[in-house]
Amino acid sequence: MPGDSRGPTGPVVLLAGPGDTTDIVANYLTRHVDDLRLVVEAPPSRLAMARRRATRIGWFTVLGQVLFVALALPILRWQGRHRISEILEQSGLDATPYPRATHVPSVNDPQTATLLGSLHPEVVVVNGTRIISRSLLDALDCPIVNTHAGITPRFRGVHGGYWALVQGTPEFVGTTVHLVDPGIDTGGVLAQATFEPTGADTVATYPYLHLAAGLPLLADQLAHFREVGHLTALPTSASPEASRLFLHPTLWQYVRHRVEDGVR
Repeated sequence: MPGDSRGPTGPVVLLAGPGDTTDIVANYLTRHVDDLRLVVEAPPSRLAMARRRATRIGWFTVLGQVLFVALALPILRWQGRHRISEILEQSGLDATPYPRATHVPSVNDPQTATLLGSLHPEVVVVNGTRIISRSLLDALDCPIVNTHAGITPRFRGVHGGYWALVQGTPEFVGTTVHLVDPGIDTGGVLAQATFEPTGADTVATYPYLHLAAGLPLLADQLAHFREVGHLTALPTSASPEASRLFLHPTLWQYVRHRVEDGVR
C-alpha cells in the first residue's frame, strides 16, 4: 500500500498524459532519479467527457467550458509564451520533448496494469492523467504520488491557483504533492508550497508556476522515500466543508472575473 514501509525496488515510473508539462516533469525527474520510465496515455475523447459532464452540470455550462478551453486558453497561451519561457528559464525547467516513452490507450487499460507490474516501480508519479481506477491503485504495491496545481483539500480539480484568486484567497495559490487515492485530489498531503503570481501571469501561465513550486517538493519526497522506505502524509487542518472540486471556468465566467475582479 502507498503508506507502507518498503525499500526501493525498481524504477520511478511517470504515468502521464500527453503535453509539455509531462516533458517538463520527465526532464526534471531524470536529474533526480537513477532510472525513470515514462508511460503516456492517449488523451480521452473530449466529446465523451463533455457528455458525461453534461449529465451532472448541464450542457450550457459544459459549452461555456469548451469555449474557454478551445478559444480563450490558446489565445492566452500565445500571449503568455514569453512569460512561460521566462518561468522555465528562471526555474531551471526544460520543456524539450522527452525522447523515451511507452504509450498506452489509457491509464486504466489492462495493459497498463500489466506493464507497471512488469516494471516493479519504486514509486509511480502521476501527471495529467484521467482519474485512476481503484483496480489499478489496488494493483500497485508502491506509493503513487501526484503534483497538484492547487492547495488541497481546499482547491481540488483544475486551475487551483486561478480559483484561489477568484475566491479572494491569494494565500492559497500554490502546489500540493500528495498521495493518490480513489478520490479526486483527496489523498494524503506530503508537502505544499505557495507562490505569488506576477501581473504578467494568467490562467495559461499558472501551470508552469505550479510546476516550478512543486517539482522541488516532489524531488524531496522521492529522496526521502529512497532513504527511509516510506512516505508520511501531513495532518490536515482544513475542515471537510473547506474541500471543494473545481472545474474549468466557462468563457463568460473567465471574462467576468477578469473584468470585475482583475483575475487573469
